Amino acid sequence: MKTALMIWGGWDGHEPRACVDIVAPALEKKGFRVELSDSLDVCLDQERMSEMDLIVPAWTMGEYKDEQVEGICTAVKKGCGIGGWHGGMCDSSRDNSEYQFMTGGQFVAHPNNIYRYEVNIINKEDPITAGFEDFSIESEQYYMHVDPSNEVLATTTFQGDYGEMNQVQGTVMPVVWKRMYGKGRVFYISLGHVAREFKEVPELLEMTIRGLIWAAGS
Repeated sequence: MKTALMIWGGWDGHEPRACVDIVAPALEKKGFRVELSDSLDVCLDQERMSEMDLIVPAWTMGEYKDEQVEGICTAVKKGCGIGGWHGGMCDSSRDNSEYQFMTGGQFVAHPNNIYRYEVNIINKEDPITAGFEDFSIESEQYYMHVDPSNEVLATTTFQGDYGEMNQVQGTVMPVVWKRMYGKGRVFYISLGHVAREFKEVPELLEMTIRGLIWAAGS
């Protein structure tokens, strides 16, 4: 049985616990044993971390201490998978370049706040995105700094009215990607602003679960 550790906390506006409460049971239905923690200090427990097949950070706008980043990075380098969504994974530790190197990207803006935009599947053969067609979602459209070595599976194009930020018009931005960090698999999806999206957009929950399963080595 695969074991996943989900670490939740940070800014309440992203509803980290509510999102975890949707994703965790979906993982359990896939045969995972899921453990939850609301403390980043769990990253310091190398014995516990070494027993995990998957780490799922759902901790937005928080600063991991250097030793906590080292703990999570060490586990992934040794082969533990890591995966997550939206700000829970890629809007934390903005000052820690090693954390960003591991995740493959960092949030920098959502110029139009909440509005409806298109998600385009650009790899329809990968097991994470196979069978999906392009879809729309009402959410924050993340503008990110992204590692060019990522294997991008889905993108979005900035096509709205962004006012003073209209220089982003026409920019194609990765939404779903995977990568390696040492021996560990890394998965990320920039959707999932709040728990409602996981309930209303079936593509989001299904791709998230598929990506987490892939990251765990299944």
